[in-house]
Amino acid sequence: MTRIVRAAMTQTRNAYAPMPTSVAGLSQLAGCLDQVRNANVEHHVDLIRAAQGSGAQIVGLGELFCAPYFALEKNEMWRQLAENAESGPTVSRLREIARELSVVLVAPIYELDSASGTRFNTAVIIEADGSILGKYRKAHIPQGSNEMGSFAETFYYDRSDWPSDANCGPDDPRIRPVFQSSVGRVGVVICYDRHFEGMMSALARRGAEIVFSPAVTFGAKSQRMWHLEFPVEAARHGIYIGGSNRMGAEPPWNVEYFGESYFCGPDGKIDSVSRHENLIMADLDLDALAAPDSSGWDLKRDERKPD
Repeated sequence: MTRIVRAAMTQTRNAYAPMPTSVAGLSQLAGCLDQVRNANVEHHVDLIRAAQGSGAQIVGLGELFCAPYFALEKNEMWRQLAENAESGPTVSRLREIARELSVVLVAPIYELDSASGTRFNTAVIIEADGSILGKYRKAHIPQGSNEMGSFAETFYYDRSDWPSDANCGPDDPRIRPVFQSSVGRVGVVICYDRHFEGMMSALARRGAEIVFSPAVTFGAKSQRMWHLEFPVEAARHGIYIGGSNRMGAEPPWNVEYFGESYFCGPDGKIDSVSRHENLIMADLDLDALAAPDSSGWDLKRDERKPD
């Protein structure tokens, strides 16, 4: 029996409506960050319901989907949004929805590690029965600016706490985990991670079939590379990749996120079957990944590895 999975991703922006119109006015949000989170979580719950109603079996949410993309500035207030990745309000709510709808979720949240007090940009993978399969913490944290704005992510969270053991190889599951879900083997690379050599290849070697790459990205070069990197990685490694980008502008910064989310596989981009403006959906034939490549290539067989 052919394994065809209908996968979906969200493509949206901050859903909390009464946002200040100026950066100076952000201080008025200090007492209502829970409302900011709740508005965005419930907005995404509605999207998950819509995706599942159209047949989606797995849904990937956007990077830091619980809030506006706050890393455009340094503001201590936003650090209060970080929450526990197992028992925090966002994951608790999504576990209920996953169980209710029997859908697998990839949920990128702002994590506060209760043991260390360290913050991470983390994707939690939730099984269709509501159980937590595990989490992936963003490995590379950007700090810089382009023609549209600045990003100060190192102010808000650390890079993933990879093991310091010198014997830890690039395929160590603690570094780049692959999660066996009810719909297939799932990997995650978050936004900036996608640019780094070895990220996709390690997931493919560990058996990933679908890799979700949630992002908040903007600017001319980022937009150009967005359409180049994923198809090459998918063809090279024989996997499906879903790149989800925020779409639209968010007050008060009003940086325009270009969206343009899509799925691709070894044969290129895949047309979305969704009619919802905030959802991208595609039918992914997982068994086809093991079939001979239509090009006649056999990259795994013919790869020359260092002696």
